[in-house]
Amino acid sequence: MAIVGYGLIEYKKEDEEIELVTSGSIQTDKSLDDSKRLLEIYNDLSSIIEKYKPDCASVEQLFFFKNQKTIIPVAEARGVILTVLEKYNIPTFNYTPMEVKQVLTGYGRAEKKEVEQMVQLTLKRDLPKLDDTVDAIAIAICHTRNGI
Repeated sequence: MAIVGYGLIEYKKEDEEIELVTSGSIQTDKSLDDSKRLLEIYNDLSSIIEKYKPDCASVEQLFFFKNQKTIIPVAEARGVILTVLEKYNIPTFNYTPMEVKQVLTGYGRAEKKEVEQMVQLTLKRDLPKLDDTVDAIAIAICHTRNGI
């Protein structure tokens, strides 16, 4: 809930070229009530969608969590994200971290660094600093390679 990464890419199917349009993160203040933080995610994501008008969205599927304390807030934030996407009638596709790793690196248990390297090779540019943003871009790239 503290950080929601996003990455918008343009995919040219004819030459399989991928260009990063914009990326960043929605960061909420940990001192605020959860409801205010979720509303901030809702409002900020709505603004991003209104500005860039994406054709579809790829969202990380909750798969397995080691930290029991974070599963509920992450699920709540994901619910808000899905709600915003539905509000704007944006087709949504879900991918587990393992699926993203498999598609990008060929190995479902690849290390984060390997995924980052594949994202960098695909975009042919330096990556954003924040892991959450790089993860979001990786999920978007995964979708382009999944036969859209």
